[in-house]
Amino acid sequence: MATQNSSAPASGRLQPEIDVPALTAVLDGEYAGIRDLVRTNLVTHAAVLDEADAFSIDAFRERVRDVVVQLAATGQTGMGFPGAYGGCDDVGASIAAFETLAFGDLSVLVKVGVQFGLFGGAILHLGTDHHHKTYLPRLVTGELMGCFAMTEVGHGSNVQALGTIARYDPENREFVLTTPDDQARKDYIGNAARHAELAVVFAQLEVDGRTEGVHAFVVPLRSDGRVLPGVAIEDDGRKMGLNGVDNGRIRFDGVRVPREALLDRFAQVTPEGRYESAIENPDRRFFTTLGTLVQGRVSVAGAGVSVAKVALAVATKYADRRRQFTSSRDTEEQVLLDYGLHQRRLLPLLARTYALHFAQDVVRAQLHEVFSSIEDDPQARRRLESRAAGIKALATWHATRVVQECREACGGAGYLARNRFAALKRDSDVFTTFEGDNHVLLQLVAKGLLTDHATEFEDLDQLGMVRYVTGLAVETVIERTSAHKLLERVRDLLPGGDAWDREAGLLDSEYHLAMVRFREEHMLAGLARRMKRGIQQDEPGEVFSLIQDHVIALARAHVERLVTEAFVDKVRALPEGTEKDALGLLCDLFALSTIEADRAWFMEHGRLTVQRSKAISREVNDLCRKVRPLAVDLVDAWGIPAPVLRAPDLVGPAD
Repeated sequence: MATQNSSAPASGRLQPEIDVPALTAVLDGEYAGIRDLVRTNLVTHAAVLDEADAFSIDAFRERVRDVVVQLAATGQTGMGFPGAYGGCDDVGASIAAFETLAFGDLSVLVKVGVQFGLFGGAILHLGTDHHHKTYLPRLVTGELMGCFAMTEVGHGSNVQALGTIARYDPENREFVLTTPDDQARKDYIGNAARHAELAVVFAQLEVDGRTEGVHAFVVPLRSDGRVLPGVAIEDDGRKMGLNGVDNGRIRFDGVRVPREALLDRFAQVTPEGRYESAIENPDRRFFTTLGTLVQGRVSVAGAGVSVAKVALAVATKYADRRRQFTSSRDTEEQVLLDYGLHQRRLLPLLARTYALHFAQDVVRAQLHEVFSSIEDDPQARRRLESRAAGIKALATWHATRVVQECREACGGAGYLARNRFAALKRDSDVFTTFEGDNHVLLQLVAKGLLTDHATEFEDLDQLGMVRYVTGLAVETVIERTSAHKLLERVRDLLPGGDAWDREAGLLDSEYHLAMVRFREEHMLAGLARRMKRGIQQDEPGEVFSLIQDHVIALARAHVERLVTEAFVDKVRALPEGTEKDALGLLCDLFALSTIEADRAWFMEHGRLTVQRSKAISREVNDLCRKVRPLAVDLVDAWGIPAPVLRAPDLVGPAD
């Protein structure tokens, strides 16, 4: 943060004390009441955390289903649906509820996500009034269970190449769904193995011998619990985690559904068999269809942040009570959190979790604005899709890292199944894969950066993207970031001129922002140049494959810049007081530890001297010492109910 926010003694700033309820109110924001409802429900159903280990898979699946239906009865799972169907017309509220639910059992969370986010969201956003009236009333209550059948074993993230076929039969006015081979088998589909009566199935639509691309259909799977003719379902069986969710494989053998089964918001098929769509470009139509489902990525990102919070709450509380070895001439052993190394292990992660929390606030607000707007804004949607993809990647990778570090920081006790880390690790690991592999998502982010979200570019596949950026897009980027232009931008980014960053205060938020902004701009220029140079020598596909490391590095730099800006903006907006002081310390710690983690790049590109690099490390250590007295209050401010921490050996039994 800015120099005046420094907690160094020379700055005159006193060590802040935290009013935990006040900080919780800052973190909960406008959705405090909804989050409290979810917290109450988490306590009510806290026993499910123990039942995950005690029950058989079949029994636990049924238990999870029962919990999901009971949660639906409280209203917490349906807030994003229209009021006419039992919802609250509030997409932001639905995301806030989902984020908070992630403090508890993650099988329950994912079951909720599949039922109300994926299945329900597809019908809501891709369907029209007929589908809403037919399905939403029973769907919102959990009476009608469904699944989201997109992923195929042979196509993975390449949704546009799905193999399942839906051929229109004009004589009978029906669509006929077929799985042509094993590569087109739907797989890993949550709710499919046991509970789903319906599926939203994504398939290649064929009308009058012409393929019109991927469309979504409502397809019955079961009636009275029995699988219907033409549908074959297999159980995926025991997984690494999330065994309360019944994932399965689905095949279709000439399954017929009525013409109205097509979710027809963006395209229709007339009774006679004429295909119609207001979106003429098939690629744009496809990306528009998928874009309506972006809330899944926003939800998973928020869940990842919540998982990190649970792990850090357990590890921090344990480190504040567990003693190990004596210090100096003291006879009493020292608590773990007083050791500098332990602070270094946990507190920068705590600061980054706060940073991602505020970055998630921004993307949730953008989602709510886009989906609540009367008029469609394509540019706003593209910005949302890019930010959601990037935050999802960083947040879920962060969760995986935090759970591992916190488990290790809790020693042998952290390895015991009853102390929650085993469940957290096995159940959250797949978040990096949910809603798109993180590396694929970051390529989407980089694609937008290369062209400033040019509309000509958004509809292209990977090969088309490379060909496109060798022309106007690359020339534009290179012109904007050529040597002299880049120097001018550096001067703009560094308010005191090209050398300002070498003398600026380490606790100046303008310095933090300038560093992450410069890194992003420099990487963007370098990537454009590599693509331009490579295309002149090799095939486009080969070039893109060779530079993917640079693509991912650029995207990560871009998202880290967004996260830094979100944290800085939040602290600046707060009124003077202890909450602002405490968050200022964390913001400094996050920003400097981020620069420190990539110090090699900054030094290679002339933005960090050896002496300043060492000074940053010393400052990070000092900030850890200043945050240490606040650590327990900072994790308490997340408002995680004690019963769902479920780590009696580490934090003591819940009250």
